[in-house]
Amino acid sequence: MPQSRKTQVSLIDTPYYHCVSRCVRRSFLCGTDKYTGQSYEHRRGWVEERLLFLSSVFSIGICAYAVMSNHTHIVVCVDKDMAESWSMEEVVRRWHQLYQGTLLSQKYQRGDALSKGELISLEETVTIYRQRLYDISWLMRNLNEYIAREANKEDGCTGRFWEGRFKSQALLDERAVLACMAYVDLNPIRAKMDTTPETSKHTSIRNRIQALIKGEQPKNLMRFVGNHRQDMPKGIAYSLIDYCELVDCTGRCIREDKAGYIEQHHSPILARLGLDSEQWLTLTTEFEKHFSTAVGSEHMLQQFKHHTNHQRIRGMAKARVLLQHG
Repeated sequence: MPQSRKTQVSLIDTPYYHCVSRCVRRSFLCGTDKYTGQSYEHRRGWVEERLLFLSSVFSIGICAYAVMSNHTHIVVCVDKDMAESWSMEEVVRRWHQLYQGTLLSQKYQRGDALSKGELISLEETVTIYRQRLYDISWLMRNLNEYIAREANKEDGCTGRFWEGRFKSQALLDERAVLACMAYVDLNPIRAKMDTTPETSKHTSIRNRIQALIKGEQPKNLMRFVGNHRQDMPKGIAYSLIDYCELVDCTGRCIREDKAGYIEQHHSPILARLGLDSEQWLTLTTEFEKHFSTAVGSEHMLQQFKHHTNHQRIRGMAKARVLLQHG
C-alpha cells in the first residue's frame, strides 16, 4: 500500500532525499525502443535541462542525478532556512517562473499599489508559495508533469506517462548521502549504458568532472565544500576531487564484474566515513535492494521511525552490517 509523503519526508531528521521516477509505458523515457527502433535519446536533455532549471527556482539543491532509459534518479537537499529568509518579492518572483500566480501576486510584481486587505490576502498566499518552494513533491511534480506533457505531445497520445508517484528515500547521515550519490552517479555504468563516469551523459558526475577540469564546480549543483570547519559554507562536506576519484575507482570495480578492492590511497572519503571497501561496493551497487523508505545507521533509522510514526522500517538489519558506527 502506498505511503503518504509525510511518512517519507521528515526535515527534522534530514534534508537529504533520494527520489526515483519510473515510466509506465513500454516506450522508453530515453534511449532506443528495441521493438520499434525509435530513438528517444533527446528526451534525456529535456529531463536534465528542466531539473537544473527547477534547482534555480526551488530552495532545493541537486546533489546527484542520472537520467536512465525508463527512470530517473535524483538526490536532493532541502534548504528550508533559505526559503524562509526570502522576501515576499523574492517568493513571488520565483513562483511566477513556474505559474501565473493570482491577480494580486501579478499586481504586486508590477509594483501596483495594494490595499491593506489585499496585502493581507497576498501574504497568506505567499506563505503557501514559500512552503511549496521547499517541498520535494512540488519539485518532482514540476519536473514530471512537464516531461509527461512533452512526451505525450511527441508521441501523439494522452494518458499516464509515469508509474504513479515518485519514490523517495530519506538519507539520514553522511554515509547514506555519499553512498546514494555514488549509486546514482554509477547507474549508467551498472546498466552498461556507459563505461566511465566522464562519458556518462546526462549525469551529475559528468557535469562535475567537466567543471573540475576547468578548476570549477557546476553552478547548478550542490557544491562540495571540503572538510568540516568553522564558518563552513553550505554544501557537501567532502573534497570534490576525492569524490570523483572514488566514483571512478568504484566504477572500474563494477565494470570488471568482480568484487574488486579500492586501495586506501584512493579512498580518503571511505576512511572518514568509517566504511571498508566491501561495505562501500555493496552500498553503491545494491542501495535500493537493501533499503526502502530511509537509509542510515540503526540509531538514525530508529529516530526516523519515531518521527514519522512508522510501525517498522525495512533495512534495519542491513544498517547494522553496512552503516554501523565505527
